[in-house]
Amino acid sequence: MSSAIPKSWVEVELAQHVYLAGRIGWRGLKADEYTQTGPILLSVPNLNCGDEVDFAKVNHISQARYDESPEIQLNVGDALLVKDGAGIGKLGYVAQLPSPSTVNSSLLVVRPNDELLASKYLFYYFKGPKFQQIARERITGSATPHLFQKDIKRFNVLVPPKGEQRRIVAKLEKLLGQVDTCQQRLARIPTLLKRFRQSVLAAACSGRLTADWRDENPGDETRLGVLVELIRRRRETDAKTPAQHEKLREIYDQEEKNDSGTLPLGWGFVTLAKLCGSFDYGTSTKSQPTGKVPVLRMGNIQNGKLYWDDLVYTSDHTEIDDYRLQPKTVLFNRTNSPELVGKTAIYLGERPAIFAGYLIRVNQCPELDPEYLNFCLNTSYAHEFCQSVKTDGVSQSNINAQKLGRFEVPFCSLPEQQEIVRRVKSLFTLADRIESRFAEGRRRVNGITQAILAKAFRGELVPTEFELAKAEARSFESAEELLKRIGHNGQSEYEKAAANRARRKLVRTNSKNTK
Repeated sequence: MSSAIPKSWVEVELAQHVYLAGRIGWRGLKADEYTQTGPILLSVPNLNCGDEVDFAKVNHISQARYDESPEIQLNVGDALLVKDGAGIGKLGYVAQLPSPSTVNSSLLVVRPNDELLASKYLFYYFKGPKFQQIARERITGSATPHLFQKDIKRFNVLVPPKGEQRRIVAKLEKLLGQVDTCQQRLARIPTLLKRFRQSVLAAACSGRLTADWRDENPGDETRLGVLVELIRRRRETDAKTPAQHEKLREIYDQEEKNDSGTLPLGWGFVTLAKLCGSFDYGTSTKSQPTGKVPVLRMGNIQNGKLYWDDLVYTSDHTEIDDYRLQPKTVLFNRTNSPELVGKTAIYLGERPAIFAGYLIRVNQCPELDPEYLNFCLNTSYAHEFCQSVKTDGVSQSNINAQKLGRFEVPFCSLPEQQEIVRRVKSLFTLADRIESRFAEGRRRVNGITQAILAKAFRGELVPTEFELAKAEARSFESAEELLKRIGHNGQSEYEKAAANRARRKLVRTNSKNTK
């Protein structure tokens, strides 16, 4: 025994006092062996809803298949441990059984000797830092991570007297319940912040955010039409071919569909094609893991911003010259999954970069602030537009430059656009600070669970049986004395189950030979 063990506790090897199993009979079930009714077959997804096993959305097996493997027929009080796949190490406690149940080959059944170990105590012990660390260290396999039974059954468990186990469990459930409540409240914050940002953008791009600014800065409410006409004339002057002139005529002859009467005076919906000189597709050349200049891709656009990780590069000088981005350039994701197509971010000149073919570079006119445009393209209104015009393929959707040009921008004067940008940035900075504090708070709360569990299994969470007995001048049975009293026949629970399987297999073999 370790000198760190509290008085009256004992350290035991898990396999000597716990039954472990992770198979249905001698092999796992295939999907075509599932049935519509019968005993429940649990799998990894059933351990994704908190500590207790979730019996919703289960598979079933035949009664005969269930009956042939009695050693893994579940009991209330069993712990289930994920030993294969992405959720490896996840735990679930069987607090109730709606019907006969068993597990598939990715789960391990852990059932203690209830004379020595309270099942809920052992469950919490598995959740504690000691076992979780060992589990992480023993995980093998790159394609499908795996945790071997042989490593788990060698694990040692600290066992207090039974009365102390019950007090530890009661205290843990109280404290961890409070932690869980705190985590649930924290979990709502990202959704609230997302709604806040969308509300800010909706107010910004509808004129509500700057209503007071317009009162203090009255302008010519008829100037919007004049401004669009000035942009048109400048672009016509710059056009060099009859085809370019004809294209401009088509763009400016098209009427907007949205009702500008829903916007403040001095505002109006204007199609993006009337406010932009061009829309450019990015490079289609295959990028490299290293190079001189990063190539921004659709994965680099997240939450309206550019993220400079998971980069690829180019060193081709012609490619760099053709696709080099200028500061304050809006990038629109034209091809992606149906829910993500249309993601937009703005390149602010953080470092030299070019852009890939699934992105569109928006070359807006000087009268349209690029940061204001980025905010407009990140609104729910813009998302609805993208969903309405996208073309769906097998697994991806597409919005080409022509369709993007039909997006109707809630357009206002440049000074008001700039004031909107200033106010949105200020409010988003506040949201970012709250998000940073939330992340720190969540990290601390998540650490509390492991701190509580560690304290519990050092004998520091509740008074030990030794301390209580001494204070009350009474005797008690230590865990070591209990272990000696109940004893065992030198064969572990795991070995007993293996012997039972071998006996049943021998009986079946003899029966076949007799026939």
